[in-house]
Amino acid sequence: MQSYFKKHPDAQGFFNGFGGSFIPPQLQTEMEKITDAYFSISKSHEFISELRSIRKHFQGRPTPVYFCRSLSAKYGGRIYLKREDLNHSGAHKLNHCMGEALLAKHLGKKRLIAETGAGQHGVALATAAAYFGLECEIHMGEVDIAKEHPNVVRMKILGAEVVPVSHGLKTLKEAVDSAFESYLKDPENTIYCIGSVVGPHPFPMMVRDFQRVVGIEAREQFMEMTGELPDNVVACVGGGSNAMGIFSAFIDDEDIALHGVEPAGRSLEQVGEHAATITLGKPGVIHGFKCYVLQDDKGEPAPVYSVASGLDYPGVGPEHSMLHELGRVNYASATDDETIASFYELSRLEGIIPALESAHAVAHGCKLAQANPRQSVLINLSGRGDKDIDFVVEKYGLPD
Repeated sequence: MQSYFKKHPDAQGFFNGFGGSFIPPQLQTEMEKITDAYFSISKSHEFISELRSIRKHFQGRPTPVYFCRSLSAKYGGRIYLKREDLNHSGAHKLNHCMGEALLAKHLGKKRLIAETGAGQHGVALATAAAYFGLECEIHMGEVDIAKEHPNVVRMKILGAEVVPVSHGLKTLKEAVDSAFESYLKDPENTIYCIGSVVGPHPFPMMVRDFQRVVGIEAREQFMEMTGELPDNVVACVGGGSNAMGIFSAFIDDEDIALHGVEPAGRSLEQVGEHAATITLGKPGVIHGFKCYVLQDDKGEPAPVYSVASGLDYPGVGPEHSMLHELGRVNYASATDDETIASFYELSRLEGIIPALESAHAVAHGCKLAQANPRQSVLINLSGRGDKDIDFVVEKYGLPD
């Protein structure tokens, strides 16, 4: 297992040709400082001890694995959830935000800056900033600000400055553009805390490594509960941090099927109606790294859409791009309608309201269980749905 992580990425940050760093020289100098700090500081006994203490006493880790009795009875198979919705602040995002903020503290940075789509990364980073006494600036598209109002309020309560982004589609891609522009104005005192396994090196590696705690826990917990490892592991994929977090523990187990679930949105047939990057994209460069990208006729990033604000990104993590080409992960998709149905079904049958992002994984996981009734399915429930309830009820109404 360790050999995989030593090989991927390589010293230049490439995952078999994906990833790397395609950024201005000024920003490259800062990325190299962060890379050097990551390898020197984050591997130290002091850093690891502090991060472990934070995870246990502040975040409430380990989060449990839960057997879905009612969902399993309905679909067949054995459906389990890794309950990242129970991680402090309501999603897996705090796993890497606390790591990035701790690194920033060791580097003497005064300010954290980031983009957010669904708001979970923004809330997590605002939480980390409050914990460490740092300033925090979150860039968020106006469309997502309206959809995810509860998270916007949470960020402000935690002391973050929320910067509305009003150009383009006013969603996640534009928020990344805006945050990078702001970061370039003062990289000496600021660290850009990317919200997923995307961006220039070292962020895809660094975020994955901080998220590996999810897979490490899940593997041990599942074995303890069942006496064996799962047949299938499922996670939603936008940028792909929660998926890499749980996949990381099972990559070398070739008899375990890994499934990444992208947003099929309203239709896979029309550009701008989905965000199924690996399913329909092709290799390209976006936001300083190479990955699969949904592109228009001119080779520019295409407009994207998802009912889940955290998944509407035209790129994807470079490690996911590599794993797709290697055939190690099966990338599927779930439509808005399937996602909303799973959102309500998990709520009604198990008493767990999932984030819309996570509901994509639940939708596909139930399909797998139905098709393979003798197999087990472990789904990474990456976040809770508090942030989505107003939007879902207003747009879709309550089921009968």
